[in-house]
Amino acid sequence: MIHLETLDFLIIAALLSITVLIGVWASKTAGKDSDEFFLSGKNMPWWLMGTSMVATTFSTDTPNLVTDIVRRDGVAGNWVWWAFLITGLLTVFVYAKLWRRSNVTTDLEFYSLRYGGKPAKFLRTFRSVYLGVAFNVMAMAGVTLAAIKIGHIMFGAEPWLVVIIAGAITVFFSAFGGFKGVVYTDFFLFFMAMVGSVASAYYIVNLPEVGGLCNLMSQPVVQEKQNFFPTLSNKEQWMTLFIIPLAVQWWSAWYPGAEPGGGGYVAQRMLAAKDENHAVGATFFFNFMHYAVRPWPWILVAFASLIVFPDVESIGRMFPNIPADKLGHDLAYPAMLTKLPAGLLGLVLASLLAAYISTISTHLNWGSSYIVNDFYKLEINPDASEKQLVFVGQISTVLLMVVSGFIAMSLTNATQIFNIIIMFGAGTGLIFILRWFWWRINAWSEISAMFASGVVSLLLNFTDLGKTFFGENGKFESHYQFPFVVLVTTLVWVLITFLTKPETDQQLFAFYRRIKPGGPGWKLIKERALISGETLEESNQGWSLPYGILAMLVGCVSIYSCLFMLGNFLYGKPQEGFLLLGLFVASGFVLLWIWKKIKNKLI
Repeated sequence: MIHLETLDFLIIAALLSITVLIGVWASKTAGKDSDEFFLSGKNMPWWLMGTSMVATTFSTDTPNLVTDIVRRDGVAGNWVWWAFLITGLLTVFVYAKLWRRSNVTTDLEFYSLRYGGKPAKFLRTFRSVYLGVAFNVMAMAGVTLAAIKIGHIMFGAEPWLVVIIAGAITVFFSAFGGFKGVVYTDFFLFFMAMVGSVASAYYIVNLPEVGGLCNLMSQPVVQEKQNFFPTLSNKEQWMTLFIIPLAVQWWSAWYPGAEPGGGGYVAQRMLAAKDENHAVGATFFFNFMHYAVRPWPWILVAFASLIVFPDVESIGRMFPNIPADKLGHDLAYPAMLTKLPAGLLGLVLASLLAAYISTISTHLNWGSSYIVNDFYKLEINPDASEKQLVFVGQISTVLLMVVSGFIAMSLTNATQIFNIIIMFGAGTGLIFILRWFWWRINAWSEISAMFASGVVSLLLNFTDLGKTFFGENGKFESHYQFPFVVLVTTLVWVLITFLTKPETDQQLFAFYRRIKPGGPGWKLIKERALISGETLEESNQGWSLPYGILAMLVGCVSIYSCLFMLGNFLYGKPQEGFLLLGLFVASGFVLLWIWKKIKNKLI
């Protein structure tokens, strides 16, 4: 347990004061109507939207999660989320324009645009609760759990006290400042969070017991964890951490912030952008910062923690008051922060508070937008006034925070949440990618995929069926469980797609007119339109999807080379670092050339 000095309190107070002031300023226009409350008038620039995306995905649980991964599986373990870069860049170069062109208020409103009839209405309503409430509060609970652990280790604070204090601050400006308050606060909080993470990493690496960067990297226990890729000799690790994420997970799994084809709060920010190019710019900036730059301060602290706290038991001995169900490798990050001096400690605590506020506020506004626009307005009160919609949004914001707080106090570590969400979204991602470019997908495709994924995941994780087929005593190795869920889910939704009627021609014609997706997947619909005397406008600049996929691949080379370039320089391997720098620059020029080809094309 630590004690804050006056300087620490002043820094934290300054952060909270600025946050509250931004919320008060934003509240003057946020309550004007629901469009302003959830999308700030759809007039936001790329740099503000991109920074907001980065800030949202940098929360109190993120450094804890990365620390847990590095201590268990080394740097290579991060491929379980690094693989989502492919998804992110596919969103940048293919789907960002499509989302902005749809001009919907939430990504769930897409269902009313793409599908028709009662199945579409059910899908939109059900997912507003399924995602906006169930999955959303689980994600927020993971973030709040990290705050609970930090509060307990650093101050000895009880979980309920941390939940009340952190939640009250966040709910205040989220409920009254709306989306504008969230975004402008994100911009300020992002820089606070980055400064805090870099400063803490620098100080911790230079602690006497760590001995500086060179000494840290020369330690055998750290060298074992430095590899960027799993070792071939460890089949389980190679399959679980690398092959499955890159071959299956990125396109098949739904995960907040990394949805195949875009969605969730990333889609919310694309929809709020000024135009299509601003939506693309925001999403690319987010992916570059999220994957290439931000992880290294956390990885360095994780390395240092291996010297100071070589195992979980050593953390428990240093902090004996930690409950047994909260003790884990993820505690190593806040444990290392207890060694920071006055001033820097206040800055880092302020940065962690900033990270918490930015993430939770986004989830609250995003989840509330589903409840208001896709449930309340659709099912409860279609004639609700704008003031009523804003009021319901404010009330739902508070309730979401309360529910997530209760769930957080029952969880053990951040990896739990990650694995649960990944498994429950397994197999649904391919639909989110194809539904824009293949006319035959209908509402029943998505309904069947959603339920198949959920039911199979429940059976494998909460019954003896999973132990029978997967794991040490099962018929198959445990790493086959995720691909199995994907396979079953995919077979179910493909079968249901062909057994059910397609959407009506008029529904498909209307979708094509607004989005102009192009490509062979809509050839039959264009032929039907000609026969019916309908006019479906085509882009006179050609179909840019092939260029978009090429840009995605080159973008992956560019961002991954930047990620590993920074790693090699930190590892003290300048030759490899400069080679990767050359690859980063070269791929960057190629990417710019491709972008010029697709910039003005209508996908």
